[in-house]
Amino acid sequence: MSDDAAIFVGASTADQYLLLKYANRHGLIAGATGTGKTVTLQTIAEGFSAYGVPVFMADVKGDLSGVSQAGGSNPRALERAKQLGIDGYGGRAFPTIFWDLFGEKGHPIRTTVSEVGPVLMARLLQLNETQEGVLNIVFRIADQQGLLLLDFKDLQALLQWVAENAGSLTTEFGNVSKQSVGTIQRQLLTLSQQGGEGFFGEPALVLTDMIRCDPSGYGAINILAADRLMQSPRLYATFLLWLLSELFESLPEVGDLDKPKFVFFFDEAHLLFDDAPKALLSRIEQVVRLIRSKGVGVYFITQNPLDLPETVLGQLGNRVQHALRAFTPRDQRAVKVAAETFRPNKAFDAAQAITELSVGEALLSFLDAKGVPFPVERCFIAPPQGRIGPATAEERAAVIAASPLAGRYDTAVDRQSAYEVLTGRVTSAAPEATPPRRRGQYGSVPPTVPTTTGPWGPRPAEPSSTAEHEGAPGQRPEPRLKKAQPQPPAPEPRKAPAGRQRDSVGIAVAKAAGRSMATIAAREAAKAVFGRGKAASIGASVGGAVLRGVLGSILRG
Repeated sequence: MSDDAAIFVGASTADQYLLLKYANRHGLIAGATGTGKTVTLQTIAEGFSAYGVPVFMADVKGDLSGVSQAGGSNPRALERAKQLGIDGYGGRAFPTIFWDLFGEKGHPIRTTVSEVGPVLMARLLQLNETQEGVLNIVFRIADQQGLLLLDFKDLQALLQWVAENAGSLTTEFGNVSKQSVGTIQRQLLTLSQQGGEGFFGEPALVLTDMIRCDPSGYGAINILAADRLMQSPRLYATFLLWLLSELFESLPEVGDLDKPKFVFFFDEAHLLFDDAPKALLSRIEQVVRLIRSKGVGVYFITQNPLDLPETVLGQLGNRVQHALRAFTPRDQRAVKVAAETFRPNKAFDAAQAITELSVGEALLSFLDAKGVPFPVERCFIAPPQGRIGPATAEERAAVIAASPLAGRYDTAVDRQSAYEVLTGRVTSAAPEATPPRRRGQYGSVPPTVPTTTGPWGPRPAEPSSTAEHEGAPGQRPEPRLKKAQPQPPAPEPRKAPAGRQRDSVGIAVAKAAGRSMATIAAREAAKAVFGRGKAASIGASVGGAVLRGVLGSILRG
């Protein structure tokens, strides 16, 4: 491809081109409502497609779907083509792939909870710092336990488990508040009622399905149906930011190419930065700054340049500025900022021209062959070749049916993940039945003795693994999850020290009788040896000792 390969965007005294080799230096299309931003977006997107560059853009109002149908019959488009001297202008349809998070006006788009991550999920759920910390703990536990977080029910099940085991998790992760877990659960319920639950699941989107060309070499124009999605602005912004992050993380480094590999148009860009935490803003700035080396161009579409942070605005080398109405002090500041971002042109005052632009007219400044911004020019925008306006429902359905991705994402897949593990519903796959093998010269396997019988008759039926797993009726299965912290075994109750065993009646009588006889015998013997005075005491002690020895020997025997 030659160095002068470029997209014709508009003209006045001179033609204005967007050079493809600098198209990944990002860009901005700004202007008030009704000034022609959508038509400009369509013209540039068609130009990329004609050069084999796939693009992605969100269709907020439904107007961009007409790119899938041939145009050229619009009187204003014909008049503009004649005004700009475009020879052979005619309409044509461009290869279009329709997408829809809700699966109504295009192929469904899904991703998993794990791929979205805790930072974007926290912003989607509008969590504070404490609640975001608890959500980070949940994702950490999922990684440690090898649990798959694919859809909402997986995240809800793990949140419930964390709440039930909050006490044992404190020593490793810090305080886990059950109130914070409850808030996250309520936010998930709210998002589910808004239709956000359908965005999470499988089959997950494969980015290469967007980065493709048709057989004639035209790049696919991926259009996201965002009219209903805009009713949930945070879901819209989170999805587009996730898609941009996925492009950044998955695409390889390619350096400077002669044309981009993919171009991403971010309509209603102010939603991306509204109430965004500092960490998220830093992440956005990093992606915008570094994704250029991946061959991706990012173009922001917004009403007011002040909607974008200065650190992002400074990265946008290609600019289209439609009219701004300076009715309020903020609007006046916006006009001044927009004019100061252009390289000045001595022929006119940019700030004054911004307020005087008509519909379909804009200030343009693109990078030249050396990568330096051209001086700003006041131009009329070239007309698109596709239809200006929406496609009908029948035309959209026909495009979806003829899509190379038809049927690939239509049916959701619910495989075993965290929910099944935590609720004890994991099922083992049944072994595949093997056909009977041929045994020697015989054509079939000889009948074998059933495993339930033996040489002594029927064997008792062994409990099946399923019965062991399910337990008694009404009993909840034990979750297959490692405990957060093993509990020490309960100490056995200490036994009281054994007391002296009480004698039976017979033994007591025998002891008494024997003690008397032994005492008498010992006393008589003591009289003969020691005399009458000490005989009584000596006889009693000796008799008791003899008796205890004799009875102990008898009892042990």
